[in-house]
Amino acid sequence: MKAKEYGKEIKEKNAKRIGQEEVRNAVKVLQGYKEGKLNLENKVVENEQWWKLRHWEYIRKEKNDTEPASAWLFNSIANKHADAMDNYPEPNVLARVLDDEETAKRLSTILPVILEQNNYEDVYSDVWWYKLKQGTGIKGIFWNSSKNNGLGDIDIKKCDILNLFWEPGITDIQDSRNLFHVSLIDTDLLKQQYPDIEFSSGETFEVAKYVYDDTVSTENKSVVVDWYYKKIVNGKTILHYVKFVNESVLYASENTDEYFERGYYDHGLYPFVFDTLFVEEGTPCGFGYIDVMKSPQTYIDKLDQIILENAFENGSTTWLVSDAAGINDDDLKDPKKKIIHVPNLREDTIREANTKSLDASCSNVRLNKIEELKETSGNRDFSQGSTSNGVTAASAISALMEAGSKLSRDMISSAYRAFVKECYLCLELIRQFYDLPRSFRITGEDNQYEYAVFDNTEMLPKAQGNAFGEEMGDRLPIFDIKVSASKKATYSRMAQNELAIQLYGMGLFNPDNSDQALALLEIMDFDGKEKVKSKIQTNRTMYEKMIQMQQQMEQMAAVIDKLGADIGQPSDVLSQVQAQSGDLSMFNPNVKISEKRMNQAERTADRARNAASVGGE
Repeated sequence: MKAKEYGKEIKEKNAKRIGQEEVRNAVKVLQGYKEGKLNLENKVVENEQWWKLRHWEYIRKEKNDTEPASAWLFNSIANKHADAMDNYPEPNVLARVLDDEETAKRLSTILPVILEQNNYEDVYSDVWWYKLKQGTGIKGIFWNSSKNNGLGDIDIKKCDILNLFWEPGITDIQDSRNLFHVSLIDTDLLKQQYPDIEFSSGETFEVAKYVYDDTVSTENKSVVVDWYYKKIVNGKTILHYVKFVNESVLYASENTDEYFERGYYDHGLYPFVFDTLFVEEGTPCGFGYIDVMKSPQTYIDKLDQIILENAFENGSTTWLVSDAAGINDDDLKDPKKKIIHVPNLREDTIREANTKSLDASCSNVRLNKIEELKETSGNRDFSQGSTSNGVTAASAISALMEAGSKLSRDMISSAYRAFVKECYLCLELIRQFYDLPRSFRITGEDNQYEYAVFDNTEMLPKAQGNAFGEEMGDRLPIFDIKVSASKKATYSRMAQNELAIQLYGMGLFNPDNSDQALALLEIMDFDGKEKVKSKIQTNRTMYEKMIQMQQQMEQMAAVIDKLGADIGQPSDVLSQVQAQSGDLSMFNPNVKISEKRMNQAERTADRARNAASVGGE
């Protein structure tokens, strides 16, 4: 549709449902939501300064010459982020009904490709930084109709808390009556995109801003508001969407016949997922590590300031000079001056001012504060691979690292729960908008590529009936999401490799021990356990077939030897069969034909030879 025709259509439909009066009321609600999160906005701006080591602006009461900014807080957050990226998530789609199993398998291969096309790893990393600093990471999962040359596709973006506004007092963002997302866009670009929309003037809505090093101009920019709200239609909660600038409506889903009754998104949810670090009551946001570590970091830097200033005072000489001495101050301060002429020098006219050195307790308190910060953040030495107190054994260090990572594992678990919600929103957008087939390049296990074509046909409602053939209405295919870490931490890979070596040394892969091995695996829990069980079962089955084939060949060889003896031409077929089939090293290099079977085969061969000799005589 051309922009001019689109603008006329908007004008006509605005008069029906969503117009300037509705927008004015929405702005009033938005102003109330903004007042409700004012303290949160101030905290977010301040935390960002702490992250950039600019916290002396909040510590000092007056300007000081020495303002040390140690990075203990910074290092703790950076370490947590590294743990998160070591466990980057990967989705696995599971069907709830057997009929949807094939669709679930295809979605399991397609969904990671969609995430990759959205540069999800960058988004995941950025949101984790934000989550650790501010306590809440937010992702938006939208449908972007302009992607893929107008075909449209899913859009996943990081969202800033300062740009989102919700109903005060709620703890789940989906419980908010309205949700607003505010952004600044160049006014000239908006006029190019909507040339027939008359931009009305109104009160400019201001958004809290970070303290930037560079000068960020907001001139010639317009505040664009994305307004999401829920309504109940025919007993069903639906979601509508409005985009407006001041009092000018750029788009309203309720003004279109296609979305008037069904809502903008069929899933009926706000397209934002909140991932909180430490939960707070009465708000969908949490608090982060900066809030926890502010106090010890403040005193560490204050003690650093005292220690450094004392070191400067002790490192430089201060003189007490009487006016009667007649000494020029510039001569006294010049270190290159070797001779200073003094008209009236006495011991009582000049002397050095002695600075008292700090007590050792000052340094002890500083070290204790550093330990406190490490403890409160869970960033102990062994979590970074170093230890103290004489711990040197690799196994002991590994055990300490594993025990000390429980806080990181807990944080990563909460991120995985948020990731499941994001994947559900992606699946629902696929169900709603993938009307046309799309091609995806799938990467296999050995980096081999294959191409898959997919649309939403198998995800749409399907007719279902009962055991008597009666129709029971439509069934909507529903899928579950199971998350695993696609990128293992180095320690995890080493531990799993060590476990595999131990299992091999225990004889777990010996076909003779398959029953005991399977019983042991039943009570064990590690990644890839099902593959190991499948391999052991396969080896046992193939080994048993090989034994059966060997026995059959031995029986055939005995019959052939007997036939040869009867006609007076003894053969050694049995020995050849034994030599060729006695080695089962392809299954287990330590397993050969049993001695009992060998003795029996030898006795059979001897009887055949004796019979042949008697026949020959």
